[in-house]
Amino acid sequence: MPVVMPRFGILSDDFAADPYRYFAGLREQAPVHYEPAIDSYFLSRYQDVKRVLTDHEAFSTQMLQVRAEPVMRGPVLAQMTGAEHTAKRKIVVRGFTGQALQDQIRAVHANAAELMAPFLSQGRVDLVNDFGKPLAVHVTLDVLGLDKKDWQQVAAWHSGVAEFITSMTLTTERRRHCLDCAEQLEAYLVPVIEQRRSHPGEDLISKLCTAEFDGIAMSNRDVTALIINVLAAATEPADKTLALLFKHLIDHPEQMAQVRQAPTLLAAAIAETLRYTPPVQLIPRQAEENAVFAGTTVPAGATVFCMIGAANRDPDAFTAPDNFDIHRPDLGTARSFTAAAQHLAFGTGLHQCVGAAFARAEIETVAAMLLPLLDQVRYSPGFRYQETGLYTRGPASLALDFTPVHDAGTGHD
Repeated sequence: MPVVMPRFGILSDDFAADPYRYFAGLREQAPVHYEPAIDSYFLSRYQDVKRVLTDHEAFSTQMLQVRAEPVMRGPVLAQMTGAEHTAKRKIVVRGFTGQALQDQIRAVHANAAELMAPFLSQGRVDLVNDFGKPLAVHVTLDVLGLDKKDWQQVAAWHSGVAEFITSMTLTTERRRHCLDCAEQLEAYLVPVIEQRRSHPGEDLISKLCTAEFDGIAMSNRDVTALIINVLAAATEPADKTLALLFKHLIDHPEQMAQVRQAPTLLAAAIAETLRYTPPVQLIPRQAEENAVFAGTTVPAGATVFCMIGAANRDPDAFTAPDNFDIHRPDLGTARSFTAAAQHLAFGTGLHQCVGAAFARAEIETVAAMLLPLLDQVRYSPGFRYQETGLYTRGPASLALDFTPVHDAGTGHD
């Protein structure tokens, strides 16, 4: 494994092309890596990352005021603590559990069938751009009770919001563009919120509008921020995880065959995908006091980035961490979608991803539907695999060929 070069930078093109090549070097040589251009510290060891994500007193989400709030149009869940966090998180979680989750899974299935139908007879699909991205947005709009005919417009606004939150450096023009997207999204949502206050339905926006916290209804700004929070969190990782799951199974045909034969292994394959290539690679926190990691002091007030991809490949936490293995004994599939997960793909502790159970159900439902349809699935001839993203990371595309399905029974030919 190469030693980290003195001129090495996390913001460099080399790192962006393949961060996984650098993780072992970082953990061994520079477990606390400082990036002067953005005045931030990057932690790559599992124990250090886990410590930051579980110690909420010492490491706060304060920097989200700058990193997220401007485009969320208000405070997000991860910024809250105490009673407010507990109450508002509960309201959002309620929209993703129990009967609500059962209804959503039916909607996920219907959306997936409808989106995949036109490709089945062709025997070819780009799992990212033809399917995964539109599916993630459609499903999220269903959960929120927003009109799917607007999905491309909402997706365009959302990509501006996501760019703002996940960019390490933004030019003035891009920053302006992102804020414009957020303002237009807010303007689109406010009349919907007003309408749901007076005529609530079963959707998540209605639940947010009618929920009370300390006997006080949430303001339009509070509701808007939580809607955009859900929109960003529900769409970003889902499409990436689905494509990464298929990539790893295609690359490991014996594991693909096992998952096809024993569908109960699908949950393990998803959990291992999240460990091996987490779609959310960086989670930021702010040090509230001086903190020492591996003999290096991170000063109070500094921004600390937890490198989830590096932590999930730490040999101190996982045996043979650079191997994709759905049978690994240290995966703990049952725990993989809870705060007790061994891997850190959803974060951990208090601000562990609220949508984790929903994400699991969504990806499992869609993958279970696709596996039998995509018989003999393989990369399309001439396809070259490429991943993009520093903060959230996934395939730019995934062009697949499979045995065409002549009558999928979906009402389409």
